[in-house]
Amino acid sequence: MRENRALGEPATAADGGSPGRSGAGRVLVAVYGTFALAAGARAAVQLSTKFHEAPVAYLLSAFAAVVYIVATVGLVRGGRAGRRIALVAISVELVGVLVIGTFSLLDRAEFPDQTVWSVYGSGYFFVPLVLPVLGLLLLRRSGQKFPPTTSPPPESPPPAS
Repeated sequence: MRENRALGEPATAADGGSPGRSGAGRVLVAVYGTFALAAGARAAVQLSTKFHEAPVAYLLSAFAAVVYIVATVGLVRGGRAGRRIALVAISVELVGVLVIGTFSLLDRAEFPDQTVWSVYGSGYFFVPLVLPVLGLLLLRRSGQKFPPTTSPPPESPPPAS
């Protein structure tokens, strides 16, 4: 049987659809895609023009861009593998925002310039702090719509007559 899917349509699987297909999911995917583009472009400019000024900060911005790209792909892909990819990327993002945010406050000398995650994303109106929380909530909510793929419990034997 030949599938008549449009090019670029997200893959779906029997174990769940794409979390990025719901209304909230589409908005989240758009924000992740925008942040991937913004962080990647910013890091590319910073790394190519003034790497010597704040190499750690600029490399962390590039890492954040990669995390945003991976999260976007996982959310769009859907299915069990897509959810796992998104879960790992969004978890790394949350840990990164919290750790880098804290270190950027404690050691300002190491962060002479802003990164996406420094000061908990204050340069981006704290969206980097809120975004992974919303992403994890979306994954949890969309995962609950689809029951786990476990076998049903065995039936009880008929009563003895």
